[in-house]
Order: sequence, then structure tokens, then C-alpha cells
Amino acid sequence: MKTPAIMFQGTGSDVGKSLIVAGLARAFTKRGLKVRPFKPQNMSNNAAVTADGGEIGRAQALQARAARTPLSVHMNPVLLKPQSDVGSQVIVQGKIFGNAKAADYHRLKPQLLGAVLESYRHLERQADLMLVEGAGSPAEINLRAGDIANMGFAEAADLPVVLVGDIDRGGVIASIYGTVQLLEPNEAARIKGFLINKFRGDPALFADGMKLIADRTKLVSLGLVPWFAGAERLPPEDAVALSSYRGKDAPIKIVVPQLPRISNFDDLDPLRAEPDVSVELVRPGHALPGDADLILLPGSKATIADLKALYEAGWDIDIRAHHRRGGAVFGLCGGYQMLGRRVEDPAGVEGPVGGIDGLSLLDVVTVLTSDKALVEVKARALGHDVAGYEMHVGTTDGPDTARAFLSIGNRPDGAMSADGRVMGCYVHGLFAADAFRHAFLTSLHARAESGVAYEQGVEQALDDLAAHLEQHADLDRMLEIAKAR
Repeated sequence: MKTPAIMFQGTGSDVGKSLIVAGLARAFTKRGLKVRPFKPQNMSNNAAVTADGGEIGRAQALQARAARTPLSVHMNPVLLKPQSDVGSQVIVQGKIFGNAKAADYHRLKPQLLGAVLESYRHLERQADLMLVEGAGSPAEINLRAGDIANMGFAEAADLPVVLVGDIDRGGVIASIYGTVQLLEPNEAARIKGFLINKFRGDPALFADGMKLIADRTKLVSLGLVPWFAGAERLPPEDAVALSSYRGKDAPIKIVVPQLPRISNFDDLDPLRAEPDVSVELVRPGHALPGDADLILLPGSKATIADLKALYEAGWDIDIRAHHRRGGAVFGLCGGYQMLGRRVEDPAGVEGPVGGIDGLSLLDVVTVLTSDKALVEVKARALGHDVAGYEMHVGTTDGPDTARAFLSIGNRPDGAMSADGRVMGCYVHGLFAADAFRHAFLTSLHARAESGVAYEQGVEQALDDLAAHLEQHADLDRMLEIAKAR
């Protein structure tokens, strides 16, 4: 007997598939089912470290959390991490497989299907229900040959499909109908129902629209899901979410240069959750504001390329001026590497062999190596316990590491300048620790404890999302579809 399973494909990117799967994972878990999330292929520089020393997309990490199950490399067996406009690092079952330009990867995909199916079968044996997420849209028929992300995988694993449309961007009737019409008959037959996401307003006003879609496509309507405001409390999947990051009027101002290959930017979310903190992302072409309390350099998938982009934007001038005025600077992972005197790449890990001068705000030098640190850590920083993970290539050393920013067991990590105003480390996720976050923010500006419990807030948001879907989507019918495969 096959394990019940259902795949969610979208009419396009960013229609909300990841959030839908996360909410369903929590809802069906609360019903007593052992749920496992799965996405055969993902493209994101926002990744998470698994307990077995690999990495997967951040969206699948959130879905696993929603399902109350440990992260596994098998939940996202192929992860593409863009390093340039035309090429990506290819991660297979949690480990670096190689680098590929878009055309090369298109030819490589059929070779990866075996690993993808192996991972799916591994999780399937543990589950009462598999929730599978597609990538982009199956209507991208120019990419159908060798597909492992949408209908190609659905056929290989013999899965029923639910099509998700986004009404907020407009044209949802055409996008649902058009997607079905563009597919081959055998592929269209796999689609058992449709779900409309991100609705605003009176649902009665779209009742005719839902009926029209059902009549024209012969698909089952599985719900009209209203906009879920609580999504902002959940870690985002990829850089598309950065367009929604807005500063606010608050006593503490943190400025973040938005570099082209920014990664693991969910590090910013606990800071954004604080009512007295404004996190302002600045795009190229704009100066970094001079009234910041802190300039934070986040993680980067390509430190040297992003450091070049920082110089091209003129932000090095802004950062040094900010420091001269007495402002604080903090670097996380790739941002930490940028703060040093030099970043060397003798093996060509990120591209051509060479190196680049850093900002020289920390007396350290980074040497990039082919070995990648992927490990969960528990540490102490500013006198408080923090938990997070390391995800980086290279080692950083120099006089300022004698003033470590934190300690991981008996091992110091990171560095601070002699004046204490420039800091950096390799540990992602440390701002999620409430006591540490308060201590860090207090060092910037006197404040009372806000009472924000970040991790509890994420759990509550997942519970709220599950309740939202229970109310507005037909979960019983979805379960029937999953069982009937």
C-alpha cells in the first residue's frame, strides 16, 4: 500500500506554496498524523543546517518544524544556491555536488532524479502523509524535459497534484485555466483540485469565480484562502520576501545593505519583531543612512562578489564614516569576513583564484577553502546562551580574534575591535535567543525588555496558520485525494 501523498504545484513562483504546506503540516500533525514535507528541487540562498550535517532550503526547515519532526537532508534533496546571475552551487542530499550554469544544470537534471526518488522513498517509509511542494510552475513547458521539480517528479513518484493560484497578483482565473491547458493530457489528469490563496475582501464576491474555474477545468475546489497576516512572523523562503521588509519609526535603527547574494537573511527576523527596533534594508543606488545605531552586514553566498558590489555601491565610505561617528558595525558569516583586512580565495572556491581587500574594520584575514562548515551549535554570547548553526567556507584569523564575540563550548568564535564597536562571528540564528537579543540591543541603546519571545511567536504563527487553513480549505478532501493515489 502506498503512503498517502499529495503534491502542491503553483501557477507561478511566490504563490504561497511553501506557506500552504507548512500550515497543512502543522494541521495534519495536530490531527495525529506523522507528516513529512518534501521538495525535490529548491532554489534559495536561505538555507538551514540539518542534524546530520547537511543543508536544505529554509522553507523545508520551517515545514519540518511545523510537522514537529527533525530536519533531514532528504526533505530537499536538490538545493540550488545562486552564486551569480547565471550559475548556482548544486547541493545534493545536503552536500556540495558542484557548480553549474543554467544550461549545464538543465542537462544535469535527469542524472539527479535517482537521488531525488531515493530521498522521497526514505521519508515515505517514516510517514503517514507526505506533503510535497513543487517549484515555480508546471506551465513552464519550455523546461519540461528532464523536469524533477513539478510534473516530472509527480509522474516518477505517481502523485496527485493540487494547483495553487495567487489571487492577490491578479489574473488567477486565467492562470489556473491556462496552466491546465498547457499541460499534456496525462499531466493535467494528475491535478485533482485547485486552491486559491491570498484573497482579500468578501469571499462571496468571488463565488462565481470559483465556480467558473471548477466548471472550466473540471477540478475540485479546495478552498479560497484569505490573506494570512501572520506570515510576517514566519521565516521567509527566499529573497523575494525582502521587498516586504520596511523600516519603521523606532528608537533603535539597524541598517542592512542589501547585497546581491544575500543569504540566511532570516537572521534579521527576530530583530524586526522588536517593537522598538527598525530594520531598514538599503538597495544599491542609495546611501546608508547616517543616523543608524548599527550597520549589520548579513550572510553572503559569494563573499568576494558581494564585497565588490559593496564597493561599487559606495557603501564602504558610508560604513567607515558611520564607524568614525561612533556607530556600531556587526558582521554575520560572510559579513564577518568582509569586515577584515583581506579575503583570499587561493583555490578558486567562489570563482577565479585571487582575493580582495576587506573593510579593515577588524584586524583579521579570511582564507576561503573547499571544506564547508555545516553544524548546529550552542554557544555563549554577552553572558547568555544562544543556539544556532554555522554554514560557511573558509577560516578567519588575526589579532582581533583574541577578543572573541562568543564561545562555542571551549572554542572562541568571531572577533571584536579594540574599541568594541565592530563585531563579527560565524554563528547564524543567535538573534533568536531573547535574552541575548535584549543584551545586544541594550548595548546600542538603553531599553526596557520588550517581552518578545521570538521562538514562541513562530510556534504560535504556525498554529494560527493551521487553524486558518482548517477554516478556509477542505483538508478532509485533500486527505482523501492523498489516500486515493
